[in-house]
Amino acid sequence: MSGRVVGQDPEDLGEQLLRVARGLRRAWMVDLSDHDLSPHEMRALRVAAERDAPPRLRDLAEALRIAPRSVTDVVDALEAKGYVTRQPDPTDRRASVVVVTEAGRAVRTAVHEARRRNVGDQLGALDAGQRAALADALTALEERLGC
Repeated sequence: MSGRVVGQDPEDLGEQLLRVARGLRRAWMVDLSDHDLSPHEMRALRVAAERDAPPRLRDLAEALRIAPRSVTDVVDALEAKGYVTRQPDPTDRRASVVVVTEAGRAVRTAVHEARRRNVGDQLGALDAGQRAALADALTALEERLGC
């Protein structure tokens, strides 16, 4: 223990959960920096790569819950790095879609795998019973929050 008060009070547990989440996020930020990506860029790359069809900028902004102007900046940065290209929308030549390049798919996969390994390493420190209890608790929280 690090001297922090740990109890089963919901507020204490909430703070502890947030500390753990921040620690995992810090490690993810290192993985992102290794690939010169910001969290917004990675999220945009992930969303664009997971779509059945390349998204329009407006659709990407909605999926990311950010302003259209902000998504333009994110896509500009990804395009400058060679991870996406803008192409005319085949159904509306006035609009453009965001197409993930092979380099974009490769970096997305690399970051995703690094994150999975990092989280796996951390959770691997727990024994099977602790992991089962954590899985049950997180599932209950996800259901309550509608995640």
